[in-house]
Amino acid sequence: MRVERADLYVTDLTLNRPFVVSYETYTTMPSIFIELHTDTGLTGWGEAVPDQHVTGETIGTVHTILRDELLPEIIGQNPLEIARIHQTMNRKVFANGAAKAAIDIACHDLLGKATGQPIYQLLGGKLHDVPPMAYVISIVPPDQAAREAKHALDETGYAYIKIKLGGPDLREDIARVAAVHQAVGPDIRICVDANQGWGNVTTAARAIRALEPYEPAWVEQPIPARQIHGFNALRNLTHLPLMADESLTDSNDLAQFIHDQSVELINIKLMKSGGIHPSRELATQAQLGGIRAQIGSMLESSVASAAGFHLAVAHPAIESTELSGPLWFTNDPGNLTYNLPRAELTDRPGLGIDIDESVLHSITQQHNEVTAP
Repeated sequence: MRVERADLYVTDLTLNRPFVVSYETYTTMPSIFIELHTDTGLTGWGEAVPDQHVTGETIGTVHTILRDELLPEIIGQNPLEIARIHQTMNRKVFANGAAKAAIDIACHDLLGKATGQPIYQLLGGKLHDVPPMAYVISIVPPDQAAREAKHALDETGYAYIKIKLGGPDLREDIARVAAVHQAVGPDIRICVDANQGWGNVTTAARAIRALEPYEPAWVEQPIPARQIHGFNALRNLTHLPLMADESLTDSNDLAQFIHDQSVELINIKLMKSGGIHPSRELATQAQLGGIRAQIGSMLESSVASAAGFHLAVAHPAIESTELSGPLWFTNDPGNLTYNLPRAELTDRPGLGIDIDESVLHSITQQHNEVTAP
């Protein structure tokens, strides 16, 4: 099997409500879809959702890297040789995880279709059910956060709550958690995510100490991404479990966390790490180092979300997921389905989803066909 050409679609997915984190408010989510065409007639779908605050990429840089650098290198190669594909991409460009993830996911989709197996089967088989998802509450006023949490648990089937923090007012961050805790009661798991928004170890320590009465299951990314050693200081100041997200991109970052034993959990995202193949390696490294793992999301469509779920069910270190993107979008071209608090993976080959090309074309802002140089 050889890749003959690729289609590249630059799109904008519309959110059904604003998604507010410490560094940005999103009403739409730019995304790039690729379709790899092979000489056997099989095609594979992939997706890139960059975030300049996390992966250092923008929709423009991902488009350029895919169109001009990575996809031309993949044309003519066997997409089933995924380790070799990653070697090729890594020789061509450094980092650029979201761009590489699009190709990785499409190759895994092709591998599944070529063998007639769902991706999870090719990753060792399904070890457990799809882990349950949290309902994610954006940075909103405390009373609104409390109402959303109560509705999510009582009316929509979610099992636990994740609260976005790191806003400009630390007191409101704490009030938001207190309001949710009071609304849902002490028996419901709550976790919090500052998305680097507390700025430094001193402020993060103040925030975490103030959160201790509410016993969040973990505190995610309380400090800026590159302050990896700051987790050491925080570890000595609180008993609450810490999770690294933006600080965890590759095996070198994880090796530091394992050495320091400064976090209990990591949030693996295909867009940060370059797709299923390197994310699986991270999950195994975490398992060997005694660190638990979650598969997270940049708010991705059914394509990348399905890819994350396939990895989640096939790896013993992955105990939770946050792949809720399809539930936020009004115009997702894929058809991944959910029975909350879990997604429903089928046993169909590859990603196991269909792409409605009429929807895809309706949201496409730019289309390119990449062929052999």
